[in-house]
Amino acid sequence: MSRGVAEKPEQFSIDITTSEHVTALGYRAAPDDRSGVTLILAHGAGANQTSSFMVRFATSLAARGIDTFTLNFVYTEQRRRVPDRNDKLEHCYRTVIEAVRGGKFHGAAARRKLVIGGKSMGGRIASQVAAAGQDGIAGLVFLGYPLHPPGQPDKLRSKHLPDIRAPMLFVQGSRDAFGTPEELQAVLGELDVAADLCVVEDGDHSLKPRKSSGRTEAQNLDAAVAAVAAFIAG
Repeated sequence: MSRGVAEKPEQFSIDITTSEHVTALGYRAAPDDRSGVTLILAHGAGANQTSSFMVRFATSLAARGIDTFTLNFVYTEQRRRVPDRNDKLEHCYRTVIEAVRGGKFHGAAARRKLVIGGKSMGGRIASQVAAAGQDGIAGLVFLGYPLHPPGQPDKLRSKHLPDIRAPMLFVQGSRDAFGTPEELQAVLGELDVAADLCVVEDGDHSLKPRKSSGRTEAQNLDAAVAAVAAFIAG
């Protein structure tokens, strides 16, 4: 796929409840380079959708022809540090999915295949939404899946994964303290659907390498973006 020039992100407000709303950002691909897929990405627990990681990822994917939407959860929209309960996070994600399908951002997105995912916690919430039976999900993308809390490999967050019926891509740093590729592979081997694993060399939970590795953060993020684009193209 050729790399077109992505448009600047558009900002949208989405009502989550009668008294709460969140902001979503739409990174549209160039009109002559647009794929047939729309991607929704949610942020991790520690930073909102305007983090450098989220902005670079969404911008790079739009430049590869993939309309990409990011979102804040309610707690980050309200500038709180502690994440909301799981059910509230899931409700927020579902509401954004409904907004995309309903043409909230632009009508064409509602007619395309939909892939969902996110960074760390955002990806986990997307997986729970899909596992609960959300219809029409063509695939899922996880950027640093939090398989377990650091140092607690017995507390797995994978019980729901077998309930997902769509193909999945896990992009995992080789040094991820929330789940190494080896730990993740053991879980993926038990799934009935296609689950690909992209290992980012010397990457931590945010895919950052050590200086001693000889790699740069830009190289690792570019490799991750390429893997996601290839997965979506496939």
